[in-house]
Amino acid sequence: MIRSRIFPLIFGAAALISHAGAAAEFDARGNQFIGFSRFGVFEKSRGQRSTDLVLTSPVIVGRIKADQIVASWNAAMPSNTWLEVEVRGLYPNRSTKFYNIGVWSEDPEYHPRESVRGQKDDDGNVLTDTLLLKEPCERFQLRVTLHSETRAKPKLKFLSVCLTDSKASPPPLPPNRLAWGRLIDVPERSQMPYPNGNELCSPTTVSMLMTHWSQVLRRAELDHDVPDIVKGVYDPNWRGTGNWPFNTAYAGSYKGIMGYVTRMTDISEIEDWIANGIPIGLSVSYNLLRGRTTGGSGHLVVCVGFTENGDPIINDPGTSKNVRKVFSRKNLIAAWAHSRNTAYLIYPETADVPRDRFGHWNSWTAHRRITW
Repeated sequence: MIRSRIFPLIFGAAALISHAGAAAEFDARGNQFIGFSRFGVFEKSRGQRSTDLVLTSPVIVGRIKADQIVASWNAAMPSNTWLEVEVRGLYPNRSTKFYNIGVWSEDPEYHPRESVRGQKDDDGNVLTDTLLLKEPCERFQLRVTLHSETRAKPKLKFLSVCLTDSKASPPPLPPNRLAWGRLIDVPERSQMPYPNGNELCSPTTVSMLMTHWSQVLRRAELDHDVPDIVKGVYDPNWRGTGNWPFNTAYAGSYKGIMGYVTRMTDISEIEDWIANGIPIGLSVSYNLLRGRTTGGSGHLVVCVGFTENGDPIINDPGTSKNVRKVFSRKNLIAAWAHSRNTAYLIYPETADVPRDRFGHWNSWTAHRRITW
């Protein structure tokens, strides 16, 4: 279902600066998503070059004390441009350094596209795409540097952080039975036919999601096979294609498409998306998904529906045949928890996203690009 939505809801930029007093009235269940599609409240300055623009957010006051942070971004990146996304925590008596969450370029032959190693200090560390803080924090700042050496400038259309309290253990939610018996016809694709196929679950998941929207929107330019997406998301410092925000940034670089990483807390939130006709990517433990007792084996899959009894229907790229499978509800819950319920949300800006009961995803579609 697609419809136009034009007004920002309560998680818009203006609400982020001063809503801490309302935290007791709102249960974030250990995760909070904060997104910006307007950047007027960001401080603007120049970088090392006169052609660089630095955007620094106001202090962002979370509803939880978070010890893990994942950032996402969507931008149009002309040739000869790149960007960097950083985040820092603010404590009552000090602040951390700005940690680099990623260097993003659509043309790695011109400028590297990579995660940044060697950032560990007494406050925390970045593991590829996730900032881990030793001490939980509720106040943060984002900083984005838009680099260019020519007249062509990057255009930032969306920026977000997902905050996680890794010690939170919220109770289960009632299922959303509106999703039971519903199947979204997402094309089935396998990662296995390609070189290094065992490592390509993430770009294959993105390929399936984008091709679905290509068919729904009748936009052929969104239909990319796995090798194309591999080229667009490969992270040489991770030595692979599994960098979460790189995958969603690739999808979100297309006009009219949102792509970002978030974390939820219950399978019923997956059901909310399926009930609205929107498939989502899930980061899971493949072993646990298949009913084994050991974790590990990180894997990306697409949830495309639920059976009449509430078991998830999954497009699993990790097999050569029969990509679409039904797994037990119990197994998916355990497998998804292995990534702290991480999800790829990729959908048109005009999509009718489900009601955001707990502040776990982007709740509006009013976008205004920043340029200079």
